[in-house]
Amino acid sequence: MVPQKLTFSPLSRRQIEADFSGGHITSDAGVLLLREVDKQHRLTQRLAETLTDQRDARMIRHGLNTMIRQRVYGVASGYEDLNDHEALRFDQALQTATGNASTLAGKSTLCRMEQAMDRQTIVKAHELLWHHFIEQHEKPPKEIVLDFDGTDIPVHGDQPGKFFNRYYDHHCYFPLYVFCGRHLLVSYLRTSNRGDARHSWAILALLVRFIRQYWPQTRIVFRGDSHFSKPRLLAWCDRNQVDYIVGMARNQRLEALAAPAMDKVRTYYEAHGHKLASTFRFRYKARSWHKPRWVVARLEYGPQGPNPRFVISSRYDDGFKLYYEQYCARGDMENRIKDQQLDLFAGRTSSTHWWTNQWRLILSGFAYTLFERLRVHLKNTPFERMSAGTLRLKLIKVGAVIIRNTRRIRVLMSDSYPHKNDLSALVQRLVPQ
Repeated sequence: MVPQKLTFSPLSRRQIEADFSGGHITSDAGVLLLREVDKQHRLTQRLAETLTDQRDARMIRHGLNTMIRQRVYGVASGYEDLNDHEALRFDQALQTATGNASTLAGKSTLCRMEQAMDRQTIVKAHELLWHHFIEQHEKPPKEIVLDFDGTDIPVHGDQPGKFFNRYYDHHCYFPLYVFCGRHLLVSYLRTSNRGDARHSWAILALLVRFIRQYWPQTRIVFRGDSHFSKPRLLAWCDRNQVDYIVGMARNQRLEALAAPAMDKVRTYYEAHGHKLASTFRFRYKARSWHKPRWVVARLEYGPQGPNPRFVISSRYDDGFKLYYEQYCARGDMENRIKDQQLDLFAGRTSSTHWWTNQWRLILSGFAYTLFERLRVHLKNTPFERMSAGTLRLKLIKVGAVIIRNTRRIRVLMSDSYPHKNDLSALVQRLVPQ
């Protein structure tokens, strides 16, 4: 039996007492911000419309639209597992955000929904992300850069497609991510027993064809590390007028071609005692290439000796600009992947169904997209460049008392909430008064 009153040790002469009469209290009042962003872009509604509900309509208590919102908002609020929803389903802040005034779906109902996912659903979900990307531009941009990269997701059970990867030294999946700036375009689950560029050619071709339907004059640039410097992939880019700037693994011939320039960098180091980084551009034709291409060598000499890096480019441009401004900019994509993997639980691929695991990557991607659309309203504020995890901590994880009646829902937040002025201004921008 739960005691009516809890007594703690006193503070000086004051007695400390607690009880359970505070009403309904939530720790996620800020989820209502995501609701307003979602209403503007209809992301979860459009995602639900891509699904086919095979259930008997007479037995349905929780619609697909509500369940999709429940899962996406739950991930965005920091709840990674279906088990969390056994308690979360009673949270009145989440109920309000999903458009409900009653108990939400439990873990079993949500699990059945996720296990019903198939390949066609995943394709439609990606197409929705691509349409959303197009909609965020008032006019076609002159140039876009498609960043490709892969990462590992450790697996510890009997998930399908589990393989041991020698590079990462554990059993894992190896999803492929594609971003354009901060826009997520692809989160594609792959096994880890193939090359890093697996299926990237097909995905690039689909993306280019889709984008050119809407922006036929936009210049498209493919960017990736040395794992994507495959001859067939580069040849496809040449044939289809897609520019590229990708890394290339060093070899003896490349180092020999760059040796005269490296000697000058070494001479400078020996004369002045500190590292010098420079670039050297030259034409090069590998045996598997059908034509010569421009290669930019990043030349660096330090206490450990020479440290050259090589980049292939379809562009004839200044070498320093190609390497440091254009190629190195791809490093920002790794922060976007960290948002997915660390803060939005894209690595929660614990199902024994392949397409369910892929679906969880999609849910993480839509939670990330909601944060990015929220970030649009945070320009010129301290929140503009914060990670998804920090935004959640400061704007979503807000404690409040919720009072509901037939006329209104009141969310009572603390007067000492440190970001109340920022939150008030944000709500005014999101919701026309």
